Amino acid sequence: MTQSRGRGSPVEHGFPRLDTVRQAITAVFRRLSAEGVRAYDVGLSPADAAFGPDEDLHLGAQRVASAVVRSLRLPEARVVVAFKPMRDAAVVEPGAGPVYFVEVNDRFRVHRGDLAAVLAHEVTHVLLHRLELTFPTTDANEVLTDTAATLLGPGRLLLDAYREDALTHRRLGYLTPEEFGFVLAKRAAFLDEDPSPWFTGPHAHEAWRRGRAHAARDLRRAPPAAAGARERLRYARRLRAGAAEFDRGPDGRGRVTFPCPVCGQGLRVPVRAGALRARCGLCRTVLECVT
Repeated sequence: MTQSRGRGSPVEHGFPRLDTVRQAITAVFRRLSAEGVRAYDVGLSPADAAFGPDEDLHLGAQRVASAVVRSLRLPEARVVVAFKPMRDAAVVEPGAGPVYFVEVNDRFRVHRGDLAAVLAHEVTHVLLHRLELTFPTTDANEVLTDTAATLLGPGRLLLDAYREDALTHRRLGYLTPEEFGFVLAKRAAFLDEDPSPWFTGPHAHEAWRRGRAHAARDLRRAPPAAAGARERLRYARRLRAGAAEFDRGPDGRGRVTFPCPVCGQGLRVPVRAGALRARCGLCRTVLECVT
């Protein structure tokens, strides 16, 4: 896991890794299924993630690590946390288990409030290793890990660790704050939840708002019925131009292909007058469409 940028360095913003994030969301749904993702509807509680200043460092680290393991539904995994001077925020070797050793940067001896966020990323590495879910490159795998952690719950702590003001520029993880907000919005849409009460600072809340607004564009993209007039006009032009999203089935009838606005799975629906309902075969989301 990458360490937060140093003081005085700007925090990266926007959506530079959004394509990989979208692929990661789809990959997690494909590996776990809709029912499997829904099983993570109970996230890590604020009490379990909290680390009091008077709590013993090592006992508290083990307590928080155990809570993260439970939230990621890894009952057989035992995580041993050690602190040492290092460049990264933390590292884990996700071997055969059942004991996993996480080495954490010494600075978290002081910044204990962010320890749960660090462990959320590292324990998700363990989960993905057990699921045999991986991407081709190291950078893509780290994006997958942050995305999976956030989609399944405890990764919201990575966004909550984000701080940016005149004196501090701090973030954890490989996603930008807005990309974390984007993934949280996908989780919120799927589980019908509101993560905003969990945020402890205004910076994370604003990043969540921007990420949610970007995710909302997927829900407004034609052919869903929620699309606005501008999106409908663009959609009609693409159909007339014979764009790649339009084809014809064996029966000669036109069909439109578009990504599910929740999980990203490709959907194919017939072109016809009036509204129709489409159910995503992967995440089971029901969409109102006008094709």
